[in-house]
Amino acid sequence: MNDRPGPRAVDPADWTPWPREYADTYRAAGLWTGETFPAFLRDRAARFGERTAVVDGDLRWTYAELDRRADALAAGLSRLGVRAGERVVVHLPNVASLFEVVFALFRLGALPVYALPAHRRSELLHLAGTAEAVALITTDLQGAFDCRPMAARVRAEIPSLEHVVVVGEAGDEEGVTALEALRAEPDTAILAEPDPGSVAFFQLSGGTTGLPKLIPRTHDDYLYSVRASADICGLDTDTVYLTALPAVHNFPMSSPGFLGVLHAGGTVVTAPDPSPATCLPLIEREHVTHTAVVPPVAMLWMDAVEHGSQGERDLSDLRVLQVGGATFPPEAARRVAPVLGCALQQVFGMAEGLVNYTRDGDPDEVVTGTQGRPISDHDEILIVDDRDHPVPDGEPGHLLTRGPYTIRGYYRAPEHNAVAFTDDGFYRTGDIVRRHPSGALVVAGRAKDQINRGGEKIGAEEIENHLLAHPAVHDASLVALPDPYLGERTHAYVIARGEAPTRGELLAFLRERGLAAYKIPDRVSFVDAFPATAVGKTSKRDLRAARTTSGTDH
Repeated sequence: MNDRPGPRAVDPADWTPWPREYADTYRAAGLWTGETFPAFLRDRAARFGERTAVVDGDLRWTYAELDRRADALAAGLSRLGVRAGERVVVHLPNVASLFEVVFALFRLGALPVYALPAHRRSELLHLAGTAEAVALITTDLQGAFDCRPMAARVRAEIPSLEHVVVVGEAGDEEGVTALEALRAEPDTAILAEPDPGSVAFFQLSGGTTGLPKLIPRTHDDYLYSVRASADICGLDTDTVYLTALPAVHNFPMSSPGFLGVLHAGGTVVTAPDPSPATCLPLIEREHVTHTAVVPPVAMLWMDAVEHGSQGERDLSDLRVLQVGGATFPPEAARRVAPVLGCALQQVFGMAEGLVNYTRDGDPDEVVTGTQGRPISDHDEILIVDDRDHPVPDGEPGHLLTRGPYTIRGYYRAPEHNAVAFTDDGFYRTGDIVRRHPSGALVVAGRAKDQINRGGEKIGAEEIENHLLAHPAVHDASLVALPDPYLGERTHAYVIARGEAPTRGELLAFLRERGLAAYKIPDRVSFVDAFPATAVGKTSKRDLRAARTTSGTDH
């Protein structure tokens, strides 16, 4: 140990728990059961001991082995100096060690702070500093990138950060310890028994502007969403789930994600990246039944299957492709079943809480044209105008929500909380939605994706869907272009499928579809690819910043 100041515990003043009357209601309804993460794996190991829990390449761990590894690693982390209540930044790709690390931290009562694999020094400094983390757990290499020097620099700049632990080789950096060197004889004296209503870990906000905010999730609220999601998605011991997206993101973690699969006794298969070249062979080899991707990835997979670029693959075991993280245009959604031979399940949610699913048995128009219904009858939904007045059903408006797994405030962010939450606890999601006659939600885009062209409001998602209907368009993204006269004009970025149409051909196609003149894009640029966020979604922020700096304009 060194002489750096240790972190303070999670102060109740730094986060907003559910009001007592709501917590009592959720417990009385059987939603919050008192289950905690330290007990979660222990219970599943007792029930599913010799079943395969995790597959990572040639490595296969049973539930019992994952449980034992978590115990041994918890003992090692304790010897290193990690204590209950302290925060540890987890910066790991989709590898088996991710699972033993997080369950070891839970066993200690330490709180994981989940960083995405694509995060680098700037984000890690922010996360470690805000959380006053005592340790950073990362990997030696991510492809050609050596994480160890970066991690050592972060440690040098954050006063509370005492330890860097790496999966793989420790290397020569000072203060860096190899994960394998930490294992110790399990010690029951160090095992935590946290309050189910206390913070279990921190996730990250989407970070559409600035650095991400920390989202405090409790044992009670998060495990309720995991259990309910697993039930809605029909998971069982025969489920084989491919983690194609970064596993620490909310969608592949809990919707139903790897936690839902472990809850049900199924098998989690890790994929190092979501490309069709990586994932289609894994689906065939491991007899994957469920997986989850974002829309751009789904379209890449479908194109690969249609064009045979990955050879003939037997995907017959794949029962469900979940698509979420961004709106999946109906034109693309309708291709899933005929191309991939599996059912589509749309998922719309957020790390702050609310998750919606289309269900097995929903009509095709609901599955392909909506983003589903909320998990719980206790999820409260408001759809309002700019003045917070309710809009009629079927009309688009701002989505506000509160419920048994939607947070009441970000961690250490009082000024932002005053804007992001109403006085009575509703979270302002920033999404524009309308209610379908079925009760499902249809996402029209983010509030900032509404483009104000001379007073006429244009929904980006509507125009993108029309563009995707053109047979030569693989993907499309519409953003605002500043204009001194109209305020904003529209700029469509298009990825062609094969030979690109001319701008005139594309705009004529839109007019033939009956699009109003003011909705026709003012500018069209053809590009090879869109900039992506850390989880593979199209980064409209980067497209707005790029404007005319890349692509071929027509």
